[in-house]
Amino acid sequence: MSMMKKVALITGASAGMGKDFALRLIQEGYEVYGAARRVEKMKDIEEAGGHAVALDITDEAMIEAAVNRIVDEQGRIDVLINNAGYGSWGAVEDVSLEEARRQFEVNLFGLARLTQLVLPYMRREGFGKIINISSVGGKIYIPLGAWYHATKHALEGWSDCLRFEVEPFGIDVVIIEPGGVETEFGDVMNEHLVQASENSAYKTLIEHYNRLMQDFGTQAAPRVITDLIVKALKAKKPKTRYSAGTMAKQILIMRRLLSDRMFDRMLRSMLKMK
Repeated sequence: MSMMKKVALITGASAGMGKDFALRLIQEGYEVYGAARRVEKMKDIEEAGGHAVALDITDEAMIEAAVNRIVDEQGRIDVLINNAGYGSWGAVEDVSLEEARRQFEVNLFGLARLTQLVLPYMRREGFGKIINISSVGGKIYIPLGAWYHATKHALEGWSDCLRFEVEPFGIDVVIIEPGGVETEFGDVMNEHLVQASENSAYKTLIEHYNRLMQDFGTQAAPRVITDLIVKALKAKKPKTRYSAGTMAKQILIMRRLLSDRMFDRMLRSMLKMK
């Protein structure tokens, strides 16, 4: 295997972190397949020497077709980076269960099915790296983000179980927990918050939340997360978790040190709510 290019599949590669992962891994010598719904947004990946794959992570037929194409062309998949995901914001009472289910389909069940299909090829080779892009939101909570946090908390536990199961087959499972990163995430999050919050009983909380978000400055560039990906891929024994991005390490430390009630009080103070 060391004589050949390793094959990497990256979901959510049409923008933000996923695109940065793809372009960097091409530079690192990987045979890269970027997967996303917006294939037209991945022309730069193709121009750099990678491949663009049409993929809606909620469509099982497209998931199967993507894996089959890569295996037909390359014979294997060595690296899977589960990056596709989004945040749907709004009070629990306001967000429809249809939207909540979609959050889980995109952020958990879609990547789970893709992982299931890739694992047999990794087991056959006795090698594999599965990198799941979680979030500091998988360890903390912020009001109005219940469904997003639920998916990321679930992904953390799911990844831990998967790591234990596949380790004997030479497969590593790594969790990346980004903090603030400059991507389309915030725009999508705000769009969902507006849609869910018309005539909301939680108007005061939403106003305080919006003011808090305006106070945050420039977010970290995607490359800080890409550097972690490369570090994990090069390590013989990668850590189970890596974190980077604006406030990532500080947030995780605070969550470890503060009790639930203390963390609640900190949030209320940040939101300037009594």
